[in-house]
Amino acid sequence: MRPLPADVLRNLREELIVMHTYHSNAIEGNTLTLSETQLIVQEGLTIGGKSLQEHLEATNNAKAFELIEALAKDKAGITHVTIQSVHEIITKSILEESGKYRMKNVRISGAIHTPPDWTKIVNQIDWLLSDVKNSKLHPIETAACFHHRFVEIHPFVDGNGRVARLLTNLYLFSHEYPAIVLKKEDRITYYQCLKAADSGDLTPFTNFIAKAVDEGLTRSLSVYGGYDDLLPLGVLAKNTPYSQEYLSLRARQGVLDAMKIGKRWHTSRRALDTYLELHGKRNS
Repeated sequence: MRPLPADVLRNLREELIVMHTYHSNAIEGNTLTLSETQLIVQEGLTIGGKSLQEHLEATNNAKAFELIEALAKDKAGITHVTIQSVHEIITKSILEESGKYRMKNVRISGAIHTPPDWTKIVNQIDWLLSDVKNSKLHPIETAACFHHRFVEIHPFVDGNGRVARLLTNLYLFSHEYPAIVLKKEDRITYYQCLKAADSGDLTPFTNFIAKAVDEGLTRSLSVYGGYDDLLPLGVLAKNTPYSQEYLSLRARQGVLDAMKIGKRWHTSRRALDTYLELHGKRNS
């Protein structure tokens, strides 16, 4: 379906940067809304009642996303320099240790394992990068494995989750996948899946990442409009034998290809027709 018109591609990119920035920061406790994040990132405005740190987290994360886009375009892999550069941008003017691996031991509240001693971080990252480079797994499985092991190593005093989400996108970009956005609304599931991976079961987290990739593909296809345009499930349900509630259930189960925008499920006519062909039948 390529090439996309330049203005459509630009709008999609700008939307992705804002969405990733908002959700990645919100997962960590940033209280800016999506619209406030957009005003800060795209318009350079300040929001009354919000802290300087929250503003910096928004602008920094957006700049870091632009960095991984440039790295992907140059076909640059993930290295120690890449990792520290992303962290330096994310935590600029926020952390004294910006861009530097931690030099003290830490504990993560609620985690099963304690991060490795700080003296082992470089070796642990070396092993991780080697495993990723030589991985024979599906790229989505490898991305999930990288993300989990990175936050498990916890190489920085703070900002590890934000860096992991950006580097996961860099890896996916390098394998021709669209950007993924791990949503604030899925925060509990996100941490539960990581906790399961801590116990040795990576499957839930792999499925979690795969669902995010699927939504990324759906979002990208939707910019073509028409048959792939994303519409509220309630609108499309009127032309099916099923209620909006039932189709929402099938969306939550992952059977109907759909994504949540705000509090409402959206899908495309293409996805709904595919679902009806495989799992149901149309109105006569």
